[in-house]
Amino acid sequence: MARRVFNFDNPDRFVAGTVGVPGNRTFYLQARDGDRIISVVIEKVQVTLLAERLTQLLAEVRERGADVPDDPIGLDVDSAPLDEPINDAFRVGTMAIVWDGEDESIVVEARAMTEDDDDPSAAMATDEDAEADEDDESDVVRVSLTPRRALAFAKRALDVVAAGRPPCPFCGQPLNPEGHICARRNGFMH
Repeated sequence: MARRVFNFDNPDRFVAGTVGVPGNRTFYLQARDGDRIISVVIEKVQVTLLAERLTQLLAEVRERGADVPDDPIGLDVDSAPLDEPINDAFRVGTMAIVWDGEDESIVVEARAMTEDDDDPSAAMATDEDAEADEDDESDVVRVSLTPRRALAFAKRALDVVAAGRPPCPFCGQPLNPEGHICARRNGFMH
């Protein structure tokens, strides 16, 4: 099958969201521009890494003099549910974020999982890695965002991740509604 490239230049919407109940959620990245919608499945850890690295990159370019807000408070953070129907195009394997200094924008790239992708927490690339992967034939979603929109995306993404199961006060692992076997309580249910 031929490689599919989905480009979104400052789309109407770019969000991370979930379907399902905490403990059994599927995470998605979704971009919408007019009638064109793309949804890709992503791991929870990848959502967290993407949001954290976007925030770090924006802080770094702010220090270098770019017009980037300090805090997502006051920004128009999208809190609406994902657009339906949700037909995932692929499962994300690797991601890259790039600062485009020419037009002062962030480019987020999500590539389809391949046989080589086995650790989602190690699947975040930098500028150099993104350039080295140009010969990769996997499907890709490429989204260009203003710094304000990227910061609002990161805020929502972290909120979505935090909306899951509460942590156990003893071991920090997620608590299921029926409890869990807690190692810090010598294997007793908590």
